[in-house]
Amino acid sequence: MKIVAVTACPTGIAHTYMAAEQLEKTARKLGHTIKVETQGAMGIENKLTESEINAAAVAILAVDIAIEEIERFDRVRKIKVPVQAAMKNPEAIFAQI
Repeated sequence: MKIVAVTACPTGIAHTYMAAEQLEKTARKLGHTIKVETQGAMGIENKLTESEINAAAVAILAVDIAIEEIERFDRVRKIKVPVQAAMKNPEAIFAQI
């Protein structure tokens, strides 16, 4: 399954990237394809394209803050969770898909 994700924490440093890494690792383990955009201290990195978002079955938003350009995800099913959930129990997020 194709999945897109965004991670963002208030500081935008460690937790943003740790959550992204956990989502990527878990997706691979479960046989999914995922691309994770991070929104942090460096701004938007690994920005998702409109075609990537439209091709996705679901968007995982592991965020503790409002993210930039949220309207890009209006047409895709979303699962919104705290950043900590992506870091500590990413399998539970994928179980919701």
